[in-house]
Amino acid sequence: MRLLVWLVRALVFFTLFAFALNNQHDAAIRWFFGQEWRAPMVFIVLAAFALGCAFGVFAMVPSWWRHRRVARKHAAVIAAPADAPVSQPTLDSTLPHPPRDGL
Repeated sequence: MRLLVWLVRALVFFTLFAFALNNQHDAAIRWFFGQEWRAPMVFIVLAAFALGCAFGVFAMVPSWWRHRRVARKHAAVIAAPADAPVSQPTLDSTLPHPPRDGL
């Protein structure tokens, strides 16, 4: 099974590599005010993919921070000593919903 997975990975890699070799002709991206960027098409596609990945990661950062903050509150509530005053917030009052496993 492990060999089959590596063969599929190799097939995907060589297919994409052949695609890149077949698309080496110059392409142009025309910007505003007459600016133009000429590069091989494979580099333009790679740049668009990298920018899309970076945008996706940066778009997820606020959600990750929020989940970390909720997890920290959850850990603080669980770690509270049993003889703590009742005025301390409970799990139900601090979380808008019950936490999912792993967060």
